[in-house]
Amino acid sequence: MDTPKIFESEYRFCEILWENEPVSSSALVRLCSEQLEWKKSTTYTVIRRLSERGVLKSENAVVTSLVSKEEVLTAESTEVVEKTFSGSLPSFIAAFTRKKPLTQKEIDEIQQIIDAYKG
Repeated sequence: MDTPKIFESEYRFCEILWENEPVSSSALVRLCSEQLEWKKSTTYTVIRRLSERGVLKSENAVVTSLVSKEEVLTAESTEVVEKTFSGSLPSFIAAFTRKKPLTQKEIDEIQQIIDAYKG
């Protein structure tokens, strides 16, 4: 199953959900009011839309995610590489490092990922 697309405002909502789940819908309304300055109706609309798209579920006024933060981040980064760099991860890394040099720690972490992938 493909990870459903989550838009910017929905992502900020999901961050609150991931941090607090399982969470009652009334607590989620309060958190979204405090952190996003949303009205109650906005929060319930987002809950309904994300539920319809399979991102979360709301049962007995308790909201939980069906998609993890890692899954969303993976789908988003894959989409960026596909759309912007024709699917070329080396091109993405080259473009990224032109503006921000990698630290030795980052180089070591990337090397560990490559070594794990090879092995």
